[in-house]
Amino acid sequence: MAESKTSAARLKNDEIDTALVRGLADILNDTDLTEIEVERGDLKIRVAREITMAAPIQYAPAPVQAAHAPAPTTAAPPLSMPSDPATIVAKQGEEVKSPMVGTVYLQASPEAPPFISVGDKVKKGQTLLIVEAMKTMNPIQSPRDGVVVEVLVGDAQPVEFGEALVLLEA
Repeated sequence: MAESKTSAARLKNDEIDTALVRGLADILNDTDLTEIEVERGDLKIRVAREITMAAPIQYAPAPVQAAHAPAPTTAAPPLSMPSDPATIVAKQGEEVKSPMVGTVYLQASPEAPPFISVGDKVKKGQTLLIVEAMKTMNPIQSPRDGVVVEVLVGDAQPVEFGEALVLLEA
């Protein structure tokens, strides 16, 4: 018992082991952790790093569902299955799918122009639309350069994970 008190007193009186702190910092860098804490007796060392991100994208607050009316000329018509099988035409192109469940918005705000329209040339990484999930606006980006063949969803429409949102030329 006397030895543990002596050890604790020695740790309190000794300077902080900078090699240990540097070692912990190296572990953070090697493992992509943001924080690590070590405890030895009464000594606690916590090393944390601040995560910095590239310039954050600013979005307008999510419109209230009742106050947001879809733009009449920019919104895609509701999806419906044709009753005559002869009218079904195979769509050619690459589908951009929703990575999450949420509500899709075709423009940043009700007054803003849509991000894309049919026939627009888009670049890889360009925002095609936004999916709101849990009050967070998530930009859905083009996976490659191409031309928008069809917008498969309407503004303020709920979408499921994996649902096709936009069709890019093949």
